[in-house]
Amino acid sequence: MKELKEILNKILKEKNGYVTFLTGAGISAESGLPTYRSIDGIWIKGTKYHRPEEFGTYRYFSENQEEVWQYNLFWKKMIEEARPNPGHLALTEIEKLLGDRFRLITQNVDGLHQEAGTRKVYEIHGSKHKVRCSKECSEPFDVPETILPKEYTEDLTPEEIGHLKCKKCGHWLRPNTLWFDESYNEKNYHFDTAYDIADHTDILFAIGTSGSTALPVGIVETVKMRAQWIVLINPESDTFFDAILKGSKTLYSIRESSSVALPELKKMMEEIITS
Repeated sequence: MKELKEILNKILKEKNGYVTFLTGAGISAESGLPTYRSIDGIWIKGTKYHRPEEFGTYRYFSENQEEVWQYNLFWKKMIEEARPNPGHLALTEIEKLLGDRFRLITQNVDGLHQEAGTRKVYEIHGSKHKVRCSKECSEPFDVPETILPKEYTEDLTPEEIGHLKCKKCGHWLRPNTLWFDESYNEKNYHFDTAYDIADHTDILFAIGTSGSTALPVGIVETVKMRAQWIVLINPESDTFFDAILKGSKTLYSIRESSSVALPELKKMMEEIITS
């Protein structure tokens, strides 16, 4: 980590751009939430085994609203039971150290960064804490208290189905999350903001993310094209990010979990800033 400390010392003392953190499912996995594409992320309903790429689409939702909501209410239960881990908490402390230079872009939809106390969070895949009308007649709003978590084996009751309908037009509500057959936009997913942050980033930390979706890849490639430092924090070394950054002179890799690496990083930044 000596080389990283030298890199950070120069960036924190000689530059004034953003210090940006891009987080993926890996950081929340340490809080007990299964990664979306892992074997634990498979949705089993009766005799049907679905991969996220199948049921995580607007097309599937439009034909199977109850089933998709059962899955999401089971996720709601898991999210409510999860707690921020040392990685989340370290990022909150890093934000306090860096002030306005800190930016956090997350692919996660669980809200654990906000629960940990981090404020400058941009959720580029949306949030399971919010819903909106599936026909887009309403802005996203907090999940009503009447919509309760469920076990994955439980079917929806008629009363619960009623709570999952839009009060304005009567159509189904949907989770305010990005599905596989949808496109990024600024309104719901901070598309333009994310690229603007990348354009003004002095160092990017990509944490617990493999680079399997378009916008995170675009963020990393933007920072790479600007010849700024990219730090990969991930125990795995065969991710898409590793492939596209191979040979880069501004790449630094930390093969540790985020709950180990981020508290160490926080301590390092604290030493630099206070020295």
